[in-house]
Amino acid sequence: MPMATTPRIRTVALLGAAGSGKTTLTEALLHRAGVLTRVGRVEDGSTVTDHEPEEIARGQSLALGVAPFTWTTPHGEFDVTLLDAPGSADFAGAMDAAVAAADLALVVVSAVDGVQAGTHAAWRAAQGLPRIVVVTKEDKSRADFRHVLADLRTAFGDGLVPLELPLGEESAFTGVADVLTEEGLTYDADGHHHQEPLTGSMLDEEHRLHDEVTEEIVTHDDAQLERYLSGDVPTPDEQLTTLAQEVAAREAFPVLVVSGVTGVGVDRLADLLCDLGPDASDRSVVIGSRTVPVKPDPAGPTLVHCFRTLADPFVGQVTLFRVLSGTVRPGDRLVNTSTHTDERVPGLFRLRGKEHLPLDSVPAGHIGAVAKLTGTPSGSVLADRTGPGASATIPRHHREPVFGLSLEPVSQSDDDRLSAALTRLTAEDPTLSIERSGDRTVLRGLGDLHLAVALDRLARVFGVHVRTSPVPVGYRETIRRAVETEGKVKKQSGGHGQYAVVQLRVSPLPLGSGFEFVDAVVGGAIPRTYVQAVHKGVAEAMASGGPHGYPVVDLRVEVYDGKSHSVDSSEMAFRTAAASGVREALVSGGTTVLEPISRVAVTVPMTAQGDVMSDLSARRGHISATTSLDDGTVLIEASVPEAELARYVLDLRSLTGGRGQLSMEPDRFEVCPDHLVPA
Repeated sequence: MPMATTPRIRTVALLGAAGSGKTTLTEALLHRAGVLTRVGRVEDGSTVTDHEPEEIARGQSLALGVAPFTWTTPHGEFDVTLLDAPGSADFAGAMDAAVAAADLALVVVSAVDGVQAGTHAAWRAAQGLPRIVVVTKEDKSRADFRHVLADLRTAFGDGLVPLELPLGEESAFTGVADVLTEEGLTYDADGHHHQEPLTGSMLDEEHRLHDEVTEEIVTHDDAQLERYLSGDVPTPDEQLTTLAQEVAAREAFPVLVVSGVTGVGVDRLADLLCDLGPDASDRSVVIGSRTVPVKPDPAGPTLVHCFRTLADPFVGQVTLFRVLSGTVRPGDRLVNTSTHTDERVPGLFRLRGKEHLPLDSVPAGHIGAVAKLTGTPSGSVLADRTGPGASATIPRHHREPVFGLSLEPVSQSDDDRLSAALTRLTAEDPTLSIERSGDRTVLRGLGDLHLAVALDRLARVFGVHVRTSPVPVGYRETIRRAVETEGKVKKQSGGHGQYAVVQLRVSPLPLGSGFEFVDAVVGGAIPRTYVQAVHKGVAEAMASGGPHGYPVVDLRVEVYDGKSHSVDSSEMAFRTAAASGVREALVSGGTTVLEPISRVAVTVPMTAQGDVMSDLSARRGHISATTSLDDGTVLIEASVPEAELARYVLDLRSLTGGRGQLSMEPDRFEVCPDHLVPA
């Protein structure tokens, strides 16, 4: 498959709320480019980028889809790669991967639903990229382009530059008015357009908008501004050139309008992606303590960013990568700059949905794919071992998993394969994490749908089946008051017996102090060789749990006396006696249950601040700080018992209309109120 030269590469991340029409728009672009003979439908599960069974079953994008095509404009042929990212907050990791690989973000907004929480998330994620906004579903009932445009400007500022107006709306949407040329473009059933003059109120509206947009564009170019003020209006082509510079500088954000179903405006969108979008730009990597720009030079030293891995049931792990510099060819040997392990590059291909398109090489600026790079998880960098990028890394936006489930394998076979399968899942998706505590395995992610899909893939791709349950709260116990106790083992059954006596003083320590063992034995009452066995016995008793069944912490245990027998004493006897003494002390002294407390940071719109703070207080949280941020949101910091946070990320989304952001980390233990201690 031929690949364009670097200046004619366009890598575009499609971002937006779930249901805004990204996948349908991708289908329309592929069809208009001649890649598809017919347009697939999300409802039928027949689209290129939503091909996984989990996506088809749920009717929505759940993974990053890749869709390359070529497009010809008057300026030449362009190589365009669309990265169709899911809109659900549970799959924000795929959106981050798309942004990391793209040169341009296409923010998709539904003309029916308008600016949603997912729109804000997409805009925030793409802050470092040039952006174009496209309003879709203009052919649907209740579509209202002008209302959506006003909401966009309210949400994201006056840098939004509408380049089109719809000709008709809802079922009457048949074309667009080109604001720069002041022409009407009416579309046929096959998606091609012809020019028609504008009349009446549409002509007046378009002319007012033309003057507004022209003034906005020329103000960023001194030469054009001087011409404009002298009465010489720049041509539409000249304005597009200036606008392209403003887009690259993130000073202007064009707004377009299309229908992915009828094809109206789709060819115009493809033209403007090529004409306004930046080419494969310089990327920065970190080498040592320095941030170094990397030019996309096909003849330069090889440097590859592996931005996403996918688990394929037929070929194993598939790694999506962008070549930052140099040219990658089959058989190349590159080094993983993080692990310093060698990787041999087998056959190269491009992904178009699930289709593999073979390649002879992948030059700088392009997106490629390769199978079976086993030691290269998402986010890795590969380089020539002797090149300047051999120690390069790329900073990543890290999203903290905030929702967890405890996993129990269904069978012994599942148990044997669970660890390896989860390791591959987390290599594919860095927003998943695994925790292991004793015989318990906990999988954490960004939400309930995220984990549901991950477990579906665990069963389908890896053949591992599990039962799930809520993650148990990690309660602890500590003794209430100091006590003295005796642990004793006396057993005689013929031959050598078991004999050990230990005298212990057991007392509480301040919260968070841990465990303190004190050897105060004098006179050899307990031989020195057995004191360490006493220590082990105490630790074992604490780990096995107190009267409530939770591990014991913050304990001071002093062994001050005891008895031994020259024949019947042993390490095992003293371990058993010490454990018995501690258990007796915990019963006689009583225990207090401690609950884990997490530090929580919540970023919410200012309008939701009161509701969120009230909700945190109802969860026994203590607000420690509130900070107003520049983007109109509020950061709320609080300490909240872990028992109140099991489903908090889901409740927070309900409280904030999906705009709340959450991070939390373990902090400390505090005394659990007696009436809340689990039975």
